[in-house]
Amino acid sequence: MRIPDITLPGKLASVLGKLPSAPPCWVLVTTLNQLKKRDILPADMSLLAGRSFEVHVMDADMRLVFCADEQQFHLAASGTVPDLRLSANLADFARMMLREEDPDTLFFNRKLIIEGDTELGLIVKNLLDSVDWSATALQRFMAV
Repeated sequence: MRIPDITLPGKLASVLGKLPSAPPCWVLVTTLNQLKKRDILPADMSLLAGRSFEVHVMDADMRLVFCADEQQFHLAASGTVPDLRLSANLADFARMMLREEDPDTLFFNRKLIIEGDTELGLIVKNLLDSVDWSATALQRFMAV
């Protein structure tokens, strides 16, 4: 199933942007830790330790900030300035995760914005490229 090229409606985005980011960020961090635990996310945590990250879902005006240590991912403290920011619309993040588009194509088409530490950005991009999404519930859900 191909993800349509849509953006969230403005009114929905304004509501989502006002909601607390902690619950969706907790879901993201928990999911990343579970993927790591199951060896679906082959992260070398020593490369990510002490770093902070932001996933900015632009059309939802949602910012999810988290960090990593040697073992796992955590919610970042309030006010943390990320070392790396990935920004895209929800549909583009979904396309990337389902491998309909690779991060390089999205980046060069200006649909994925990567800001901050370029070396860390390359590490994260390579990590995303190495994930076997077919081993996740997301891939099975999208196949229905």
